[in-house]
Amino acid sequence: MRFENTFIHSFGYEEPAHLISSDEIENELTELYTRAKLPVGRLELQTGIKTRGYWPKGTNPSSIAAAAAENVLANFDRSKVDLLIHASVCRDFLEPATAANVHNLLKLSSHCMMFDLSNACLGVLSAILTASHMIERGAIKSALIVSGENSGPLLLDTISHLKNDPTIDRKKIKPFIASLTIGSAGVAILLTNGELAPNGPKIIGGSTLTDSSAVSLCQGGGDTNHLTMETDSEALMIAGVKLAKANWEKTSEILGWRASDIDKIIPHQVGHIHRMSMLTTLGLPTDRDFSTFETFGNTGSAALPLTMFKASEAGFFKPNDKVILLGIGSGLTSTMLGVQWS
Repeated sequence: MRFENTFIHSFGYEEPAHLISSDEIENELTELYTRAKLPVGRLELQTGIKTRGYWPKGTNPSSIAAAAAENVLANFDRSKVDLLIHASVCRDFLEPATAANVHNLLKLSSHCMMFDLSNACLGVLSAILTASHMIERGAIKSALIVSGENSGPLLLDTISHLKNDPTIDRKKIKPFIASLTIGSAGVAILLTNGELAPNGPKIIGGSTLTDSSAVSLCQGGGDTNHLTMETDSEALMIAGVKLAKANWEKTSEILGWRASDIDKIIPHQVGHIHRMSMLTTLGLPTDRDFSTFETFGNTGSAALPLTMFKASEAGFFKPNDKVILLGIGSGLTSTMLGVQWS
């Protein structure tokens, strides 16, 4: 898919209220580590994640998403927002759409369409694709995409389960390791046509590929106060990188970009092993990407956009940079987007 008239007008984010280090988590699990003869320090060593954040249990994803959006709407007339998409893994409830709460909190106009779009860690990228198609067709002029991810219930429940289940051993702990890396963040991105953002970064296009045979490798459930997730991290990484390699070949052809053309890379934020495996398998440079997982962990659908926003603030992008976004979501789907920075 190619786009000609879709631009990033502005973006914002909301950082979590609390940070917890890998050392603190392992300290909580001292009894398990001793019983299972696990080496202290392995959590940070295996993932590269030093800290991850969370809001208290009961914090609604809509409030996190709305806070991030306020940072965007400070420089835009909110009455001109045509579409609102809430794209988090976390939601306030099953019905109505969490987007309804965000819409109400932001006091958006009655003509602004709103709905939820759920696609695991790819939620925001999938929402960008959906909104971009609508902008290109002239159906809308602007779209506000938000995500409010709070890992608190998952992280704290996982620690409690590992502390209180005496049957957990070296083998049984593996499906829970990924849950100890999940972080929290809120993000918002405003897309518009060229009339409203003539000088913003341009969404060039990209590609999506799916391997639904991997659907069982990472599955979660629960509600705002209690979340669960079990992941076969090794199998998921192997399947994900394999799918990403095939999708990179397709994306490269669509964009007309070879690996040597890429100026900057923003991959999904899982950990340092996944990062290196992804970049080397795709034949992409290992010195042109930006990461946030060290501080924020894997923040789900907020991970990739948060990293792009942080990179922009740090002056990582230069005018006319060709930026590739490498998204992966359990299910399993790979979405890659090219952005021409302004």
